[in-house]
Amino acid sequence: MSTKASHRDDPEITAATFPALRSFMRGYFHEDMADEYGTLEEAVRQFCEDADRDERKTVAGEWQRFLAQTKGQPLAAVNKILTEKLGSACRLQPEDIDKISRAFQGMPRD
Repeated sequence: MSTKASHRDDPEITAATFPALRSFMRGYFHEDMADEYGTLEEAVRQFCEDADRDERKTVAGEWQRFLAQTKGQPLAAVNKILTEKLGSACRLQPEDIDKISRAFQGMPRD
């Protein structure tokens, strides 16, 4: 018997299982994101400036967990989860996922 968790063992992606990521999505990836921040990457950078270290760490961790749970899914399915379950108003392109991940990785560590 294997002790490794499979995707079937992961909790469902919901607002309750990703509360910090949902709060981030609703607060920064909203319908006025382009007017307010210009790009998704800039929205992440602004979040990193606005949030304290614990908030940044929690959101970045949930983002990584989200990516792990959605790995291999079509982009349309990933966007559906982001918009319908996590409150994002932005539909991501493949390159956006990498840019967002890099922005979280480059966030201040204070």
